Amino acid sequence: MGRSVADVVRRVGDIAVSALLLIVLSPLLAVLAVMVWRSSPGPILFRQERVGLNGKPFMLLKFRSMRQSNEGPAVTAGGDARITRVGAFMRQWKLDELPQFINVLRGEMALVGPRPEVPRYVQHYTPEQMQVLSVKPGITGLTQLEYRHEERMLAGREDVEHAYIHEIMPAKLELDLQYIRNRTLVGDLALLVRTAGAVLGRG
Repeated sequence: MGRSVADVVRRVGDIAVSALLLIVLSPLLAVLAVMVWRSSPGPILFRQERVGLNGKPFMLLKFRSMRQSNEGPAVTAGGDARITRVGAFMRQWKLDELPQFINVLRGEMALVGPRPEVPRYVQHYTPEQMQVLSVKPGITGLTQLEYRHEERMLAGREDVEHAYIHEIMPAKLELDLQYIRNRTLVGDLALLVRTAGAVLGRG
């Protein structure tokens, strides 16, 4: 099935905006890379397998904000001891997410869409929830905005993963399904504007 005009417009916009931001923000990206490199031993970029369009896996990119460890849940609660001081700063301003514009250029993600999950969490999806994989995952979206304080919501939970899988993830997926049912170019633009306001205002 061919792509719709809206899909083509989205893809052109994704490429143009991501390329422009990567160029304009290149000095900041360089500074952040040095800060991460000096913060603790380990790679500058954090790569994690996520599930994308039609269930295809891809490696999501972030600036590493945590100390290297093979232990702990795939979700992060507030006060997680694994987070470095530089990582906490980046997370506060969402700067650790900037490398995902590379994922957008590669065609693995879009600027706006459902948030991609790790494979073991996708295994818990119901058949209805699997519909979120019918569109490209996004850097931002309705769910990302409504749950931008997710780490605070998980802080203090005895079993962070259980709380995420059985409480937070289903609620997030319902918002993602709502987004897909009402998806428009104008709506995507509005979400981008809301995201800019939320990040700049740290709201």
